[in-house]
Amino acid sequence: MKAFLRDYGLGVALAVLFLVSWLIQSLAGWVEFTAEQASHGETAQLFGSSGYLWRWLEATFENWQSEFLQLFTMVVLTAFLIHRGSSESKDSDDEMMLQLSAIRDQLDLLQKERGERRERKGAKA
Repeated sequence: MKAFLRDYGLGVALAVLFLVSWLIQSLAGWVEFTAEQASHGETAQLFGSSGYLWRWLEATFENWQSEFLQLFTMVVLTAFLIHRGSSESKDSDDEMMLQLSAIRDQLDLLQKERGERRERKGAKA
């Protein structure tokens, strides 16, 4: 169990947070629904044509639709658009490769200079 939590702790934590928040949303919605039904002189029902189940499903799928739309939009836009300096943008990879090439060039130059110095010292001795 300890190894499982170490390897999958993030997923477990997010699943628990999701379930707890979903339960709280459901309970808060039920309290609101029963209060509204009572103000109309009706009894709250969980099932049936005017039951809480339909409002609960509507609220749940509105939230999920919103979240998936937001995530989908972010994925699609970051695939095609650039925001300089963002880790999601492809310009970061290009810049990093240019910087690595520059560092390699400088290292090659330093090694060449070091070799030339050694040759001069060897020729003088």
